[in-house]
Amino acid sequence: MQNFDFSPLYRTLVGFDRVADMIDQAARAEPSSQGYPPYNIEQLDENTYRIELAVAGFDENDLNIEVREGVLMVSGGKQQQEDSREFLHRGIATRSFERRFQLADYVQVTGADLKNGMLLIELNRELPEAMKPRTIEIGRSKPTKLRRLSTKTKTN
Repeated sequence: MQNFDFSPLYRTLVGFDRVADMIDQAARAEPSSQGYPPYNIEQLDENTYRIELAVAGFDENDLNIEVREGVLMVSGGKQQQEDSREFLHRGIATRSFERRFQLADYVQVTGADLKNGMLLIELNRELPEAMKPRTIEIGRSKPTKLRRLSTKTKTN
């Protein structure tokens, strides 16, 4: 695997430090952790999303969901238990994991649920009023009164 140096981005992306950090973090992600647990990201409507993680074998007490600085972190770990069962084949993975999802601006986690081995995380994008598009009607504005500044200068 090749390593890329993204440090030139920090010099040219003024005010976009977060974008350069995201690219840098994506390049450093460990490939072994990228496949487990498998997940889907679904867009339910224009501003609503759902992340589905396949977490068979885990219950609510084994999972942790946290949002910090625009990053959704989902982690899981089973408590080591003395199990008297003898398996001939053990194909259901219950190893510890941590998944990170970079959230876009104004995206909030609104809830989570565990159903049939699937962890469902609901997300909603809530744009502030100032960011929402609005229509400006032509010819409906009131003229504003302008004040003239005095152009007189003092003479010494």
